[in-house]
Amino acid sequence: MHSQAAYTADAPLAELNTFGISEQAERLICIHDDTELRAALALAEQHGWPVNLLGGGSNLILAGTVPGLTLAMRSRGRRVVSRQADSVIIEGEAGENWHQLVGWSLDMGLHGLENLSLIPGTLGAAPVQNIGAYGVELCDVFDSLQALDRTTGQSRWLNREDCRFAYRDSLFKQQPGRLVILRVRLRLTTHPQPRLDYAPLAAAWHATGLQRPDSRVISQLVCDIRRSKLPDPAQLGNAGSFFKNPLISQSRADTLLATWPNMPHYPQPDGSVKLAAGWLIEQAGWKGHCRERVGVHREQALVLVNLGGARGADVMGLAEDIRRDVLEKFDVSLEMEPQLLGR
Repeated sequence: MHSQAAYTADAPLAELNTFGISEQAERLICIHDDTELRAALALAEQHGWPVNLLGGGSNLILAGTVPGLTLAMRSRGRRVVSRQADSVIIEGEAGENWHQLVGWSLDMGLHGLENLSLIPGTLGAAPVQNIGAYGVELCDVFDSLQALDRTTGQSRWLNREDCRFAYRDSLFKQQPGRLVILRVRLRLTTHPQPRLDYAPLAAAWHATGLQRPDSRVISQLVCDIRRSKLPDPAQLGNAGSFFKNPLISQSRADTLLATWPNMPHYPQPDGSVKLAAGWLIEQAGWKGHCRERVGVHREQALVLVNLGGARGADVMGLAEDIRRDVLEKFDVSLEMEPQLLGR
């Protein structure tokens, strides 16, 4: 890799983030393998540039020009690592498209990823967020990953405990920039073990009339539900769910339920209660609200959308107003889910 000619200066990022925000990276390099990654990190070190990692750009809000060196992870490749009687470990490179990996696993008769179908982004970004949907999180199927530790320059394998997974959280969010995920291994099953805890998914499954569990059918149902609830970023720029579903104490939930008895609430194993951020936002009057360049989706209050030409400041201004109103009405603080990048 010829380091001096390797990057693109003032690179436009509108096509590299699903919200479609028109900002630039001071410098951009597309990374296809470990050798290119090490050379790019050495270049950044040599010049004292901060480093930013970019996967599919689906969980990202660009707040302005992105300083330093931005690395777009484009490594590809997937394989079966090992097979046992009832489980198979698969491995994929960080730049692999998540939904395509799900489809590949189903084509091989493997089960475990069907509820996570159609989540946008890359495999390498999946552990950062501990992506989850319809009763399943990445940590449920996670085996291990290999990451480059920028503090030592060495790559190492991390297991589930090392990654400190929590709801939409992980070691990689707690210590941003230190570890660059190279490849990820997932442990899938050879027999279907359907997770139908999510009521609309269970209802859709029962409506099929099928008796035997079928992961391909469940995957298709998940895709149908997602498409009905979430706008396609290719048609209407968005970053998926913009706020995390807040976790509160049982006593706090009881107080809220006394006033709003129909409030959706989901008791968690640790005794806390998860609330539906979309319901809170809708009750605060924001569903379908439009401004000049950004708005709240008319079908799903949890999703903020680009109405054309949105900048990061437009998005963050709307998000802050929504947060303020929800806090005022429910005394519940909403936390932004996408990563904020740029200045």
